Amino acid sequence: MKCLIIGGAGYIGSHIVLELLDNGHQVTVFDNLSTGSLKNIPDGVRFIEGDILNDADLTKTFESEVYDVVFHFAALKAAGESMDEPGKYAHHNITGSINILNAMVEYDVKKMIFSSSAAVYGYPEYLPIDENHPTKPVNFYGFTKLEIERILGWYSQLKGLRFAALRYFNAAGYDVKGRISEMEKNCANLLPIVMETAAGTREKVLIFGDDYDTKDGTGVRDYIHVNDLATAHIKAMNYLDNENKDLIVNLGTGNGYSVLDVINETKKITGMVLPYKIVERRPGDPDELFAKSHNAEDLLKWKPQYSDLETLLKSMWKMYGGV
Repeated sequence: MKCLIIGGAGYIGSHIVLELLDNGHQVTVFDNLSTGSLKNIPDGVRFIEGDILNDADLTKTFESEVYDVVFHFAALKAAGESMDEPGKYAHHNITGSINILNAMVEYDVKKMIFSSSAAVYGYPEYLPIDENHPTKPVNFYGFTKLEIERILGWYSQLKGLRFAALRYFNAAGYDVKGRISEMEKNCANLLPIVMETAAGTREKVLIFGDDYDTKDGTGVRDYIHVNDLATAHIKAMNYLDNENKDLIVNLGTGNGYSVLDVINETKKITGMVLPYKIVERRPGDPDELFAKSHNAEDLLKWKPQYSDLETLLKSMWKMYGGV
C-alpha cells in the first residue's frame, strides 16, 4: 500500500516506518521535525517537511501522491503541560487532526490509523482496563485523544472514512535490530529517566510515592515495546482493508511492572548504580494501570513479542551507550 506517515520522523512513527518497509509498503513521511529527526528516516524514503496546522502543507502532500492509508502520530503529549496550556493542545491535537481528515476527504483517502492513548480512560474503575471501561480523562491531553476518536466516528458515519484507534499504554524501548539512531527528545517517562540515570546524565530517579497498594509500594504500569506497537499498526491497517470496519483496541501486555522493578532490572542489565529518592505522590496517580488487550489479540491476531522488561530495557540501554 501507499502509506502517508504523519509524524513519521518521531519516536513511534519512525518505528512504524521501518515495519511498513519490512512488509513491502511504499512510505511517505510528513513531519515538522519539532520532535522528530531526519536521522530516523531510512534512505530512499520520501520526506515532506510540513505542519498539520498548515492547510497548504497538507494540500501539497495529498496532491503529490495517491495514498491508500494515513497513519497519524502528530500530537503534543505532555499531560502536565496540557493542563497548563489547554488551548495549545486543543489547537494542535484536535484542530490539526480535523485538518488531516478534511484533506483525506478532499483527496478520497479512506483509511486512517490513529495513535490514541490509554489516557482516554482516566482513573481505573476496574483492572485490567478493557475497551468497555468508562472514558473519563483526568488530563486535557487524554481529552484531546478521546475527542479525536469521537470525531473519527463522525467522519466514518458522514464521510465513509474507516479508522483504527489504537489505545497505547506505556510505549517504551527501541528497535530490537538497532536501526534507530536518534533518541526521543525531552521524554519525561520513567524508563528514559532510569536510563539517563544509569548513563550518568541525570543525578537520580525520583520515585513519586512508596505507599501505594502494590507489592513494593511503588506504582505499577503496563509497558509495551515499540516494535510490538509497530506490528499492531500493520495488522490494524490490514484489518481495515479486509474487514472495512472501524476498530478501537487497547495495546498493552496485561502485565505491570513497578517503579522498583524497573530500577532493579536496570541495575542488573547495566551494572550501574542507580540513585533514587522517594518524594511525595503526584496528584491523580493510580496504584496500578494495566491493559486487557483481548480485542487486539482476537481481531488482529496480535500478541506482544518484545515487551518483557529485560528486552525493553536492553533495547534502550544500547541507545544510551550500553552494549
